[in-house]
Amino acid sequence: MDGGERIGLLERFDEFYRRHVDAVTRFVARRVDDPHTAADLTAEIFLAVLDSAHTYRPGLGSETAWLYGIARNVVSSERRRAAREAERNRRFSGRRLLEADDIARLEDKLDAESPGRRLLAALGTLPEGERAVLELVAVDQLTVTEAAAALGIRQVTARVRLHRARKALRAQADPAPVAETQATAVLHVVRGEA
Repeated sequence: MDGGERIGLLERFDEFYRRHVDAVTRFVARRVDDPHTAADLTAEIFLAVLDSAHTYRPGLGSETAWLYGIARNVVSSERRRAAREAERNRRFSGRRLLEADDIARLEDKLDAESPGRRLLAALGTLPEGERAVLELVAVDQLTVTEAAAALGIRQVTARVRLHRARKALRAQADPAPVAETQATAVLHVVRGEA
């Protein structure tokens, strides 16, 4: 790769990053409650994008679906790693120190996404496949087609899983304590109203 190709690649990545960084940060903030972890995972997701850019095939789905597939894999890997780790303090020692402004900004995003995290916790009763489709459609606002592409499954399979998830959650749903936020939007999707 010559210098011109490298510069073009960096410019395209910069545009891609700017287009998607807020959505990826929100995606992560709905799944973690620590600003340091949110910053680390967001950075890891974009590093993984660089590493796997050659695997993107536009015919298989949108760049958003592809990006969310990578983001889900990175977040899942972190969850598995954290579950195996006995001493959480060791994890802190390898982190980049965040400035006060960075922490405040991430805490604001974490606070804004807390209703989404609560709903995701409630979704924990669903089988993984059903929960994953519902998360991507209801919380991350992907289409069923994009969710299927992000999960590497057929669109019909995604629709069946979404139907089963809605049916299971509809039986459990108690809309009274839900705030009028993204949580309400998720309930509309669960009920099949969106």
